[in-house]
Amino acid sequence: MIIRRCEDADHDEIVALWDRVFPDPAPRNDPALNIALKRRTQPELLLVAVIDGRVAGTTMAGFDGHRGWLYLVVVDPGRRRHGVGTALVRRAEELLAERGCLKVNLQVLATNAEVVAFYEHLGYAVEERVSMGKQLVP
Repeated sequence: MIIRRCEDADHDEIVALWDRVFPDPAPRNDPALNIALKRRTQPELLLVAVIDGRVAGTTMAGFDGHRGWLYLVVVDPGRRRHGVGTALVRRAEELLAERGCLKVNLQVLATNAEVVAFYEHLGYAVEERVSMGKQLVP
């Protein structure tokens, strides 16, 4: 497995992977749009896991100078439980730490116990916070 920065040639495979894992995204979560936006802002933090020449997983990270964030740790369903997600998270953490990041945040749906357990295994903890959001573009 190779963890590397996203390249132009990965685009269609990432879109297909995200469409498989998130079949009915809200318009603001359109894979092509999110890839394009991320490739304009900290593109080195859009990572892919490649196995046998194919994209097996992705993650996006971000750092605003105060906190780091992980987004879209996505692993092909046929590649889960083989270390792909862990490798993606660890590489994103390394890249964030290199930038001076002291703490990483992420959001998980409260109903997704399997994913919560995955992150707890990696050292993350559920924090008493209220997650708030505001959609800027309808």
